[in-house]
Amino acid sequence: MAAPDVQQPLSAIGCDACQSVVQSDGQQDVAFLLLDQLTISVLSCDEHLEQFSSVCGLTSEDTADLLHHRPAGGVSCPGCRLAPYNSSHPLIQVQDGALIPMACPKHQSKIVQRFHTGLQTQQQLTTGLDTTSSL
Repeated sequence: MAAPDVQQPLSAIGCDACQSVVQSDGQQDVAFLLLDQLTISVLSCDEHLEQFSSVCGLTSEDTADLLHHRPAGGVSCPGCRLAPYNSSHPLIQVQDGALIPMACPKHQSKIVQRFHTGLQTQQQLTTGLDTTSSL
C-alpha cells in the first residue's frame, strides 16, 4: 500500500508521531474505528486515535471502539475495503495531530460529520459545566 496522498500539506500536522504514521507505508499503523454500523480504517498516532474515537463516541448510543487488528468479519463496505489503495484521503485535524480515514467517500463524509458533531457536543458539555460551576 502506498502512503496516502492527503488533501492538506503534512506541514499542517504538529504531532511528530502522526507525521511518521502518515508518511509510512501504513501497513502496520492501520487501526479500525468501530462506531455504530461503521467500520473504518484510520491512520494516526495512538494519542490522536483515542481523542478522535472519544469525540466521535459522543455522537453514538454505543461506545466507539478502536482495534489495532482487522476486525472479525473484516470491513463490510466494498468501497471502504478498497479505500487504502486509493490515492486521496482527507486529513482531519485532531488538536495538534491529524487522522486519515481510509474509507469510501460516503463513509468519509459520515465520519467527518460525526467528528464535527462530537466536537460541538463536547463544547456544549464543557460550556455547560463552566456555567454551572460559576453559579
